Amino acid sequence: MTETAARIIDGKAVAAAVRAEVAARTATLGYRPGLAVVLVGDDPASAIYVRNKDRAANAVGIAARTIPLPASVAEAELLAVIARLNADASVDGILVQLPLPPQVRARAVIEAIDPAKDVDGFHPINVGRLHEGVATLVPCTPLGVMKLLAAAGVSLRGARALVLGRSSIVGKPMAALLTAADATVTVAHSRTRDLPAECRRAEVLVAAVGRAELVRGDWIANDATVIDVGINRLADGRLVGDVAYDEAAAVAGAITPVPGGVGPMTIACLLENTLRAAAARRSRPG
Repeated sequence: MTETAARIIDGKAVAAAVRAEVAARTATLGYRPGLAVVLVGDDPASAIYVRNKDRAANAVGIAARTIPLPASVAEAELLAVIARLNADASVDGILVQLPLPPQVRARAVIEAIDPAKDVDGFHPINVGRLHEGVATLVPCTPLGVMKLLAAAGVSLRGARALVLGRSSIVGKPMAALLTAADATVTVAHSRTRDLPAECRRAEVLVAAVGRAELVRGDWIANDATVIDVGINRLADGRLVGDVAYDEAAAVAGAITPVPGGVGPMTIACLLENTLRAAAARRSRPG
């Protein structure tokens, strides 16, 4: 194996550029797009994440507010909150922070959100539009990955791409976006036979399985582009991705770090989705 230094794909820099573009476009609107974030319970990680969303939104001119609800909230009460937000003309985007407590069905909550305000891109109507290749609100993390690939100058047309993970939040929409970009896409998962061999075939590898450092350096093709969506905290407190970074960076042509790669893109793309939702809703006749 020839030792090489992979090019680092800087998610912080790309996210800053996205936020700046959103701020510039928002400043021309004559109104502030509205984002409502519903936070159920008091999970510390979720609370920090929601605060970061609020701060980032307000910094680019989006009027963000958080609606806190107790962990004991009944599903009917949460659905009533969503119905009120759907009817509120000042709200352009609705996001319900996941996970939800066991008495609340996440699917029922997602389906209750007006698809035009579904800035997470999780509503079945938006999922269907994505797979049909129709313009829609796209899940933020996969959208962020596509922006990172574009910023890195990665040519996807005809490229062999592998998505490691098949979740509805990242894996499936990621595969749809790569397919729409004319990549030749394989989706791999925990039941895939000879996973290392599948990874080695990929010119573009997107790892999104939530298993710390699962993907080793000898799973990576020379000069491949590696996008690490995972973020895992080890027993010693370190944050690592789904890819063994040092090993992979010695082989790959380009790679995202953890932290500082995909993570910053998720909130940046949420802001872009909110702006897109506002522009689409407010341009409708009537």
